[in-house]
Amino acid sequence: MPFEANISRRSLLSALALLPATRLLRGQQPNTTFSADVKVVNLLATVRDKQGQILRDLSKEDFLLDEDGHPQTISYFSRETDLPLTLGLLVDTSGSERRMIPDERRASVRFFEQVMRPEKDFAFVIHFDFEVELLEDLTNSREKLEKALNQLDTPQLQRQQQGGGSTYPYPGGGQGGQRGGRGRGGGGTDLYDAVFLAGDELMKKQRGRKALILLSDGVDTGSKETLGSAVESAQRADTLVYSILFEDPNGYGNNMGGFGGPRMGRRGGMGGGRGGGYPQMNRPDGKKILEQISRETGGRFFEVSHKWPIDKVFEAIEEDLRNQYSLGYTSDQQGADRGYRRVHLATKQKGTVVQTREGYYPVT
Repeated sequence: MPFEANISRRSLLSALALLPATRLLRGQQPNTTFSADVKVVNLLATVRDKQGQILRDLSKEDFLLDEDGHPQTISYFSRETDLPLTLGLLVDTSGSERRMIPDERRASVRFFEQVMRPEKDFAFVIHFDFEVELLEDLTNSREKLEKALNQLDTPQLQRQQQGGGSTYPYPGGGQGGQRGGRGRGGGGTDLYDAVFLAGDELMKKQRGRKALILLSDGVDTGSKETLGSAVESAQRADTLVYSILFEDPNGYGNNMGGFGGPRMGRRGGMGGGRGGGYPQMNRPDGKKILEQISRETGGRFFEVSHKWPIDKVFEAIEEDLRNQYSLGYTSDQQGADRGYRRVHLATKQKGTVVQTREGYYPVT
């Protein structure tokens, strides 16, 4: 079903509501480990030694846990995380990323093939530039996911492929006509909106292990959501965000941004080719933004380089997802304020690094 160009912030939710209910519910089978009881707090953690090697043989007694400074008792612990895995791939298709897309597409296909277990794990694909679009809803079909990945193109390439006649946002269509998102017909790269929508309207409904893979240069120039609300959405959905900084050094040059030269930006400056049009000196630090998103959600940040090509990054994420400790506890702060609560998880072994989320929002 085609989606209108100028749609509200909640449009993806409305669009998803029109899909068959089974498509959103298939990954929600009841699981005794992740209780629906609001008193239970669940954490997924990866532990590394001083050399960065993953530690796989720790026990419950090796961990120390506190919430807002109050020691907590770990009531559930497992080294074998065999819970269903829900993955969301979020790909930046703005002009500055156009040269990165072929490598992203190839590596993503391979990642899904290696990580997803048939009939157990599910994934979806979202792309974002001037709008956020759901290219493929939750599915365990690698074929459908690959078909969605094959649709990844920057808006400029879309126009070229359509004979120069298309305009923003994309016309409807996509996988089975199931594209949804928000569009403005103006400028911008909606990174924060993409994270917010993935957490609030897809991941929040799922149980088990959940992770978003975010491929971007980290620069947002058009979202209605803020960085804070995007992070909070992932936190409330108990979703880790693995951020991958994949950047074209010339992506913001006069001829590399996808629009053939500088233009006036949304904030009044001369843009370097992005829809949002940030001057080079005023452009946000995308690396710091992606680092913050991953750190505060318990995921991990990667930067693609010669030493860390995209394939190696995906291998590292796969290793993380296959070697997580699952911990659960009942907070002793039940009557306290129900705002954000900070969690600190450590081990008794010196020199170890524990990767987990920094806190949570109690269910209201």
